[in-house]
Parts: sequence; structure tokens; C-alpha cells
Amino acid sequence: MDPTRDDIVALPVVEIELSRLCSDSSPRTSGEDPEHVETLLSAEGNLPPILVHRPTMRVIDGLHRLKVARLRGDTKILARFVDGTESDAFVLAVESNIRHGLPLSLADRKRAAVQIIGTHPQWSDRRVASVTGISAGTVADLRRRGGESGNEARIGRDGRIRPVDGSEGRRLAAELIRGDPGLSLRQVAKQVGISPETVRDVRGRLERGESPTPDGSRRLQAKPQPLRWSGPDFGRVVDRDRLALLERLKADPALRLTEAGRTLLRMFAMHSIDGQEWGRVLHGVPPHLCSVVAGFARDHARVWAEFADHLENRASDLAAG
Repeated sequence: MDPTRDDIVALPVVEIELSRLCSDSSPRTSGEDPEHVETLLSAEGNLPPILVHRPTMRVIDGLHRLKVARLRGDTKILARFVDGTESDAFVLAVESNIRHGLPLSLADRKRAAVQIIGTHPQWSDRRVASVTGISAGTVADLRRRGGESGNEARIGRDGRIRPVDGSEGRRLAAELIRGDPGLSLRQVAKQVGISPETVRDVRGRLERGESPTPDGSRRLQAKPQPLRWSGPDFGRVVDRDRLALLERLKADPALRLTEAGRTLLRMFAMHSIDGQEWGRVLHGVPPHLCSVVAGFARDHARVWAEFADHLENRASDLAAG
């Protein structure tokens, strides 16, 4: 059982006797919350099925619903069964309790993270964080405090195995970004074998003139590259191609006939100016505002990059069905 991927809703619902259920080993150390129990008691209709670990009959998710059933005098309750190890069942219990119903306290989530680090040491900090609802940095701190040095490699949220020391991957990502700044986060991540978020961090460090690795935060002494707005033929070809593509987008009814589409087209049109016009705008910025405008431009560039990444992720998800 992979507790982070099971499609719980697709599992069959059955009736089970309350006397067969075990309610210990919950990640919620404070026990049941009386106010939440009262809220559920006043709810009309059937409550959602609880989740039960079949090998141990422990309730993974739904202790408050179980309490309500007992207070009502019920002898049976609707439930879904999951199989797998007890450690995987605990992970699923934690994940279920941070996604809906009464959320776990921060202290409970941290305690759960410590337990999951112990039972799943091969999981990355981000993967543990996604299950427990705390930050990856907090997970890393808990791992260090527990004296867990970790494996040479860990399994990420996407199921891929990555080395704990990612300095080589960051170095390769930096080389790719320098060679082709137009590559998306996903493209770089796929070629190098690191996460898109790591690529985003590398790109940000390069933009600030920093080392691509966190431990090398000194400013890079790179030779400044002059702006080339209207280089020989390359710049003009790119401009013509981009303008031709914009005209095709303007003619597409899916964009032209919707408010969101028209907004997008207007935004594209504002940025689709030729190299000479960009040069005129560049030299028109007052000297005392250069740093401010540069920062503003970089912020907008990051927004567009994130927008592009979301679109590519959406396209990939649609292609995958």
C-alpha cells in the first residue's frame, strides 16, 4: 500500500460492527474534541464512512464519527478497508487528518513527522512534509535533531529517487539554464533528475548572481553580459516568429471570444515589441530608477515563468488522462 496514492474514495463501503474496531494509535494525542463531536451529532444524514486498517482493525480516519455512532447507540458503522503495513496505515491516518475534518495540531503533526522519518527514512523531506502538513525545512530540522543522517538517496513525492546531496544536480541545472534560459523548470528537472522546485531555486540564485548551491552563497564573479536587443538576424527572426504566432492566437475563437482569452491576448500584445522598441524603453528608464525597475521586471518574469510552468503541468496532466 502506498498511503499517499491510494484512491480512498474508490474503495468499497461496507457495514462493520463497532465492537470489532480498535481506536488506539491515533496521531491525535489530545483525543476526541467534545465540540467537534457535538457538531457531528447535530449533523443531518449519514456521516462519511470511516477508514479502517484491515489487518489490525484500527480506525485510521474517523474517530470522532466512531464516537458519535457509539453515543447514538448504533451497533454498526459504514467503513472502507485498506491493507498494508501498520506504518503505512499511520501515514494514511496523518494525511487524512490534515486534509479534512478537525485538523491535527502543529505539535501532533511534528510528532507524526518524527515517527514517519523513523519508519520511512528513505522518504525525502518534501514527501514527509506533504503528508504531515508542515514545511520541508521543519522536517529537515526534525531529522537533524533525531540524529538521522539519512541515506545517500531518498524517494520524493513523485516517486523518483534523488541523491540527498544535490550539489551536482544543481550544478548541471545551472549549466542548462545558462545555456538556454528559455527552458522550463520541468524540462530542466527532467534532464538533470532533480525536482522542478529545486530548478526554480537554482534559477533564482543565478538571477541574483549567487552560487546555485545553498552552501556557496557568495556572489559569482561572472563577467557582465551586454544586452543585445537587435543582434544581426537572430533577434529579428525571433521577433517575426513571435508576432506571427500572436496573430494566430488572436484569430483563435477559444481565446478571442472569452474574457480571459482577450485579457491574455492583450498581455501578449504589450510584450510583443521589436528589439529597437525594447532598446528605446531600456534607455528611457531614469538612472535613479534602474534598480527598482529591474527588480519589478524580474518579479514579472518570475510570474510569467510560473504561469508557463502551471500550463505545462496542466498539459501533461491532460495528456496523461
